[in-house]
Amino acid sequence: MKIDCSAFRVAEGAEIALAARATAERPLYKSGKHYRRLIEEKIAELTVLQSLLYANNSHSLLLIFQAMDAAGKDSAIKHVMSGVNPQGCQVFSFKHPSSAELAHDFLWRTTQCLPERGHIGIFNRSYYEEVLIVRVKPEILRSEALPTEALQAPDFWGQRYRSIRELESHLHRNGTRIVKFFLHLSKEEQRLRLLRRIDDPDKNWKFGTADFVQRESWAKYQEAYEDCLGATSTEDAPWYAVPADDKQNAHLIISEVILDTLKSLRMTYPKSDRARQRELLAIRKRLAT
Repeated sequence: MKIDCSAFRVAEGAEIALAARATAERPLYKSGKHYRRLIEEKIAELTVLQSLLYANNSHSLLLIFQAMDAAGKDSAIKHVMSGVNPQGCQVFSFKHPSSAELAHDFLWRTTQCLPERGHIGIFNRSYYEEVLIVRVKPEILRSEALPTEALQAPDFWGQRYRSIRELESHLHRNGTRIVKFFLHLSKEEQRLRLLRRIDDPDKNWKFGTADFVQRESWAKYQEAYEDCLGATSTEDAPWYAVPADDKQNAHLIISEVILDTLKSLRMTYPKSDRARQRELLAIRKRLAT
């Protein structure tokens, strides 16, 4: 089943109004059984394409997940990437920076974790935190010990967006394909999910006081996301605003975008030249005796 994901892609330079974008769409599946069949088909395709990516060894894929708390980032990574060979994939979660990370520029800690050629890298939160949570909570910015002239720049956030765009453009030119997912959750659905985390003892560990505190700044976060998505979605590194109230629907959309990105590379397995073929035949002959 082919899914058209073009409606979820954020156009380059677009003015985003998240309130006008749906957080739920008509289900792409007819039942739980139908969903499992569809996601298993997507996972099987991804398994084959990951093998091609690894064998081809000329590109890498970076997947970035950003969202409000309880939007389903962990769930999406777990379900969509369940068929991926862990030898060719790494997941990094970026939380509050360490003192060593604060002593460097804001892109330093994530740059060290970029995927090598042939591999898939997944950022569960990323350098985008520096134009999201840092924008909503300026006290974090003050802890970064930036030069006064940098902090007082009239277009401070615009400069950070530019740094991000330039980094992603550089990575694209050097073979890294970047896809960014914003899981667009409604405030009501977040409320219900947070309540479930509190009410279910087995999910208590998922709930942190910071989740509730951040919820109180919902409007500020929505504004920060709107500016960020519009300023940093490009042809080479697009954002997809994925409706996230229905986790299963979101998983299908995300998997389709990943598959489309890998298919666009038109990869093939490396072919052996004549010298290599002769070498293999000689080895085979020895093994057969």
